[in-house]
Amino acid sequence: MLRIDNISFAMQGNPLFEGASATIPTGHKVGIVGRNGAGKTTLFRILRGEFPLEGGKIDLPARAKIGGVAQEVPSSSTSLLDTVLEADTERASLMAEADSATDPERIAAVQTRLADIDAWSAEGRAATILKGLGFDTQAQARPCSDFSGGWRMRVALAGVLFAQPDLLLLDEPTNYLDLEGALWLEGYLMRYPHTVLIISHDRGLLNRAVGHILHLEDRKLTLYTGGYDGFAKLRAERRAALAAEADKVAAKRAHMQKFVDRFRAQATKAKQAQSRLKMLEKLSPITPPAEAARHVFSFPEPEELSPPILRLEGASVGYDGPPVLRSLDLRIDQDDRIALLGRNGEGKSTLSKLLAGKLAGHGTLTRATKLRVGYFAQHQVDELELDETPLQHLQRERPHEAPPRLRARLAGFGLMAEQAETIVRKLSGGQKARLSLLLATLDAPHMLILDEPTNHLDIESREALVEALTAYTGAVILVSHDMHLLSLVADRLWLVKDGNVRPYEGDLDSYRAALLAGDDKPARPAAPAPKPKRASRDELTGLRQEVSKSEARIAKLEDMRDKLAKKLADPEIYEDNRAGDLRVWQAKYTEVMEALDRAEAMWMAAQDALEKAQG
Repeated sequence: MLRIDNISFAMQGNPLFEGASATIPTGHKVGIVGRNGAGKTTLFRILRGEFPLEGGKIDLPARAKIGGVAQEVPSSSTSLLDTVLEADTERASLMAEADSATDPERIAAVQTRLADIDAWSAEGRAATILKGLGFDTQAQARPCSDFSGGWRMRVALAGVLFAQPDLLLLDEPTNYLDLEGALWLEGYLMRYPHTVLIISHDRGLLNRAVGHILHLEDRKLTLYTGGYDGFAKLRAERRAALAAEADKVAAKRAHMQKFVDRFRAQATKAKQAQSRLKMLEKLSPITPPAEAARHVFSFPEPEELSPPILRLEGASVGYDGPPVLRSLDLRIDQDDRIALLGRNGEGKSTLSKLLAGKLAGHGTLTRATKLRVGYFAQHQVDELELDETPLQHLQRERPHEAPPRLRARLAGFGLMAEQAETIVRKLSGGQKARLSLLLATLDAPHMLILDEPTNHLDIESREALVEALTAYTGAVILVSHDMHLLSLVADRLWLVKDGNVRPYEGDLDSYRAALLAGDDKPARPAAPAPKPKRASRDELTGLRQEVSKSEARIAKLEDMRDKLAKKLADPEIYEDNRAGDLRVWQAKYTEVMEALDRAEAMWMAAQDALEKAQG
């Protein structure tokens, strides 16, 4: 169990934690959320012992191993597989000792420990992790020096997952993963045998891979049961309740103050005025939680072009060798919202560059005469001039526009007066991404190509981006590992696979299921089923009752789950003399969670049956 007990810490005079406490039972998967700059990453550094506390303490089980992805794996001649194997330092040390030990007792002890940590299946486990993160068998045998920094970050992630620390700390791990890698990581974390703390702005990950949300706000920590959507709903309800209570208290204070001001000078009312004055002093004002900062995007509106705005016929594209993509027959209209799906390396970015005019192809490529294309790729954030301000970037692109107009453009992307005059080097990752998005859309493009646009954006900014893309009147081509973004923006799916680009016949849920099952081939449409016979009134009544029963069963089990979670969060149950009680409560919790899974499956089946019966 991890116990954060009344901790206090300040960074350069700025208090980040004041009397913050939280208890996280062993094995829990917890997402950490809070506004940018609140101290989420600092909390990880405190847990790793890098920063000394000013007050309070952190309690962890004796000899508990803490692991996280601190930085990318350095470039070296060591293969990816061996690099990951070396990440488990205990196994590496024991394997080396097994080759050199001569004492029979020590040899036996080493072999016993190697068996305990399942050392002999290590290569298989390491290879499975690397494959899940996008490295095939051939890539795993190549040296680290063959790969760029982003790929070596994946190797570093693979290493810490393989080492299986007791407390796994992950800070935005999906930022350097594609959709397939992010989905694989979700599944892996669900099965991870120890405690996980993960900082993420990926709403899908926070809904599916964790069972609790740890919220950092006002220098305090609060642990919520459930995923991000449940947390957000509860937070909104509490904010509304506190706001209503604050309004009531403010009105009461105003009424008392009015009485005091009116009658304190009158002898007959002085005593009553003094009484109300004392009540007023005791009536503390209520401050509701601050609303999340509203960060907007304002995409300029392009004029309408005749369809199609772009057409590919028998086209192919590649680099110096054989074509990466061939036989491309594609059409894009101005109202299209297209998500590109496909495993890393299949050619999604190559297609994006072809459509953006960044890469020449062969065959017939027809563009509308006045077509303007905006292109955003993650590497462009790194290509900004670090010693220039956002205002200077815009002045270079629009030398004849007055500074007030340029500042208004920056404000339309959430870069206000202070950020406009700050050199890029000192801006946050999200602010740099906003500047790059602004530069990509400056000419009011008819087609906007976005390759991983959300990597540095927080949850509120991602929601603002969804709203902006929904209102945007141009075509959108989107590559992203953010399933939430794809599901809200895209209405067409193209699968990039085996050198071809084809419409995907399923939806995002079916694609996710196929990836997790290890088969991303598009599902073939089944033969149309015969039209079902319309159900009778009695049958519909019975089906509705079954749905209601299922909903009641789920509600009851969720209540039991919450009570058991509260019980397991009680620090006293983890005392040494209560080991038996702990096992009982943990077993009950497991039983309830399994029952809840079954109940939800029954509800889905009942709901599906009712919808089919209703036609």
